[in-house]
Amino acid sequence: MKSELHCVILAAGQGTRMKSRRPKVLQLLAGRPLLQHVLTTAQALQPAGLHVVYGHGGATLPEAFAAQADIQWVEQPQQLGTGHAVAQALPGIPDGATVLVLYGDVPLTPPDTLRALVAAARSQLTLLTVELDRPDGYGRILRDDTGQLRAIIEHKDASAAQRKIREVNTGLMAGSATALRGYVDGLSRDNAQGEYYLTDCVALAVAAGQAVQSVAAACEADVLGVNDRAQLAAVERIYQRRQAAVLMTQGLQLLDPERFDVRGELRVGADCQIDVNCVFEGRVELADDVRIGPNCQLRDVRVGAGTRIAANSVLEQCDIGAACAIGPFARIRPGSLLADAARAGNFVEIKNARIGPGSKINHLSYIGDATLGAGVNIGAGTITCNYDGANKHRTEIGDDAFIGSNSSLIAPVVIGSGATVGAGSTISKPAPAGELTVARGKQVTLRGWQRPRKQKD
Repeated sequence: MKSELHCVILAAGQGTRMKSRRPKVLQLLAGRPLLQHVLTTAQALQPAGLHVVYGHGGATLPEAFAAQADIQWVEQPQQLGTGHAVAQALPGIPDGATVLVLYGDVPLTPPDTLRALVAAARSQLTLLTVELDRPDGYGRILRDDTGQLRAIIEHKDASAAQRKIREVNTGLMAGSATALRGYVDGLSRDNAQGEYYLTDCVALAVAAGQAVQSVAAACEADVLGVNDRAQLAAVERIYQRRQAAVLMTQGLQLLDPERFDVRGELRVGADCQIDVNCVFEGRVELADDVRIGPNCQLRDVRVGAGTRIAANSVLEQCDIGAACAIGPFARIRPGSLLADAARAGNFVEIKNARIGPGSKINHLSYIGDATLGAGVNIGAGTITCNYDGANKHRTEIGDDAFIGSNSSLIAPVVIGSGATVGAGSTISKPAPAGELTVARGKQVTLRGWQRPRKQKD
């Protein structure tokens, strides 16, 4: 792609059918704003300039994308149509450039389709069109007897005969900045909407004796726009099907591709299997032979080879080693690292902890702000009492330690290597290596004691 390309993304609309306080292009698709998808596609073309026309929501859009320094923001204070929107961006584009017009609510157009559109527009205006079985609401492409594109008629302005045309305008177009300046300056608001239609540039180009070309989109899904919640959900499913298809070609086994969501980036090794209703957010990496049960959520996680994650587990910002066993109903919170062959079973929560090789926390325990050595066994109901009401403290447990069920470890505390803590203990002082430490209250039986009984009315 040559450096003279400038992309103009129209993102000024309110999107009233969304029934939302947020601008439409900030609605989320696969965990990212609609506009972010369009920006990512545009950036793949390596343009010399990236211009986003915004209006509704004021500074909300520029603030949401403040980290992206390559965007030139252009405000459209009054929304007077697509032609008016492009006119706001043109002063920032040099005459020698090719302009590609995109829409912030059309997120699925592949970069290769846009490359073809730009390549055809080096010397003339070129439109992206598509044929639809149900073209209601779209501007129709009008051609003469030779097939030459002559004009676009908006649906509201079209006659009954013109509304039968199946080839429609997608809104995406490309052309020289110099030519577009002249066409936009000649636009009129004499139409049903009282707006400056960018599509009227076609008729102006034809009147000036310029041929207008078209490039066909591969399918309707590539050019679908989002105007309401139902359309957003439909586009979400298309996006997820495409993600699933790509991953399956890489060898991933999805037990049901229709019930699978990637809201970020998922990388998989060989022979991985994912059950239904799993959600992957941020960056997730699965090594070879990882299996994930149903209803799991993983966000910014690395999982080692051969690990099994059972149903209904949630993993966030953590590293999981090889041959580990997680869940069911486990929660691994940020900052945690499980070494190879570690286990975190049902209803176990781990936070900001390092779990050594082969260590086991099999049920009903909370391990937070802790370091466990190799071969540690944590009994059911054990908790590390890491918070004193103001600060967090760490628990250190040495190799091969055994913590009996229902124990409370009051941090900061050290449990030595090979130490055993008796079940039901509350440990607030160091437990020596290789020794049994028990900290319980004396057991007392109160003979003859009676439970309280309800009084009869």
